[in-house]
Amino acid sequence: MADTPSRFTRGKGLLEPFLARQRAQKANSLIDPELRNGRILDIGCGSYPYFLSHTSFKEKFAIDQQPPATDDLGIHWHTLDLNNEPHLPFEDGYFDVITLLAVVEHLDPTGMMELFREAHRTLKPGGKVVVTTPAAWSDPILHWMARFRLVSPEEIHEHVYAYTLPLLGWYFGGAGFSMENVSFGYFEFMLNMWATAQR
Repeated sequence: MADTPSRFTRGKGLLEPFLARQRAQKANSLIDPELRNGRILDIGCGSYPYFLSHTSFKEKFAIDQQPPATDDLGIHWHTLDLNNEPHLPFEDGYFDVITLLAVVEHLDPTGMMELFREAHRTLKPGGKVVVTTPAAWSDPILHWMARFRLVSPEEIHEHVYAYTLPLLGWYFGGAGFSMENVSFGYFEFMLNMWATAQR
């Protein structure tokens, strides 16, 4: 793997390193080993792409509205604001895995269905999308934690929508994923949710 970034988010929070490690560990556990010989796209990875720096793939791609903090990561970077244009600039069936880790809560929900459709379009048959997001009920807890800088206030105050597992399932179904290939769960003391869908 390339040199790893020394930071985890734009902001500062006492628990951010622990949470970033937990999120990366959960995402990595949800990715089938045979998919790692292909391409991964991490959507909304932030300027400090912790997960991409701690996962193994033949090729790594990133989309974020901010440029990377460093170019020495071996990642193909695309600076793009998905709130303005939820279109992925890639051909059909290009990726083996697409991740959206702690990002959907930052995006305009009116464009979320289109983004999920784009994920479906750009995944290879058999490819997988992995999503993590705070559980809807944890939003007041996260804001309380941000007041005391246990988590990054900069990140928490940019949350625009809180999701439930049924709602994520609705987006997957509307985007064309078969519900037979969708899985859900909780992690980080039930404060966060994960969801996967296979094309």
